[in-house]
Amino acid sequence: MTRFGFTLMTEQSGPRDLVTQARRAEEVGFEFEVMSDHYFPWLSAQGHAPYAWSVLGAVAQVTSRVDLMTYVTCPTLRYHPAVVAQKAATVGVLSDGRFTLGLGSGENLNEHVVGAGWPAVDTRQDMLQEAIEVIRELWSGELVSWSGDHFRVESARIWDLPDDPVGIGTAVSGEKSVTRFGPLSDHLVAVEPRADLVEAWNATEGAPRIGDGARAIGQIPICWDPDRDAAVERAHDQFRWFAGGWAVNSDLPTTAGFAGATQFVRPEDVADNIPCGPDLDAVVESVSAFWEAGFTDVALVQVGGDSVEPFLDQAAGPLLEKLRDAAPGQ
Repeated sequence: MTRFGFTLMTEQSGPRDLVTQARRAEEVGFEFEVMSDHYFPWLSAQGHAPYAWSVLGAVAQVTSRVDLMTYVTCPTLRYHPAVVAQKAATVGVLSDGRFTLGLGSGENLNEHVVGAGWPAVDTRQDMLQEAIEVIRELWSGELVSWSGDHFRVESARIWDLPDDPVGIGTAVSGEKSVTRFGPLSDHLVAVEPRADLVEAWNATEGAPRIGDGARAIGQIPICWDPDRDAAVERAHDQFRWFAGGWAVNSDLPTTAGFAGATQFVRPEDVADNIPCGPDLDAVVESVSAFWEAGFTDVALVQVGGDSVEPFLDQAAGPLLEKLRDAAPGQ
């Protein structure tokens, strides 16, 4: 069965609004909620970037049913993996075991703020692998000291752990990263509906099988609005960064950089990639690419913080009904 989630987009809403959105998304029937973990918005027009982990603590208290997840946290530069291990365990406790730690190698936009530079992609992947190993060690509850290629841990212990271990979902983009991170992870995370990622994951020795306990978790932006022209305008204003692709997005350091890189992206270019307007069937068609590729979970992003409340109140319920009618195995 395909599960449908809602994205708590920290780049476009403040902390109080995100908590309200989380409660309402559970009420209307979403099965899980993911939260971005940013220090900067992608574009200044989005206008927000609260600390995700403070918000997650509050969200865990105003929800009771939905699973929660970071989508995704970089545990290598802005955060030391020992700190990530502690705060993920804490959210696991606060949520009564509903939390999954989503991890990735990060974006320069957020990680540059600590002045540690921006390593080449191969180094970032090495750091992520070691960080996952450190986090797993600390979740044993034992006293841990670690001296690796990238991280040191001195006599650390996580004192508060959930009854069931927090799962780890890792963002992958190709066969190389699948082979490396599949055996270290519980779930696959990807932002494109690529069947080759799911197939490679299930063919990787030591990786938990998707569809047999492991999940493949995707994400897709939509821009619902009763007025299609208004939806296209909002999507272009706030989400044209999406057109750059992740290879570009991971390296740009500032909102000004994203504004410059996307200055020639047209509204119609954005509308070609993001379903815009009131047509829920068009959203279902776009989302279907994920379940056809073998993904088990899909999180929706409603573009524009001011539009989230009307989306949840007017469109989310009927959209979820259509998605569940269309998805196989429902």
